[in-house]
Amino acid sequence: MPRLTDIATVIRSKNAGPLTLSFDLMFPTDEAFEAAKLAPTLQPAALARLYNVSSADVTVTPYQAARAIKIAMPRAIVSGSPGDHDVYGAQQHVPLLDLEI
Repeated sequence: MPRLTDIATVIRSKNAGPLTLSFDLMFPTDEAFEAAKLAPTLQPAALARLYNVSSADVTVTPYQAARAIKIAMPRAIVSGSPGDHDVYGAQQHVPLLDLEI
């Protein structure tokens, strides 16, 4: 079974304000995009478990025209707060890298 890193050309995370993380996944082919869009590991409930947030707070939005998937969820800690080790949210995509698609 392929991993996300095997089929995606872009896997990145960033802040969408101080309270929200945004993840961008981009794919080179329609087939790769469709496989990711349907993958159980990229559904809100699975992502919520992975990031320890409520599934009601996870939004997964596929964009067919761009062969991209946007994921949004709350940050575990407000950006820039004491204890925040990733102020820009740029390292939060790491748990996604080994997901099986």
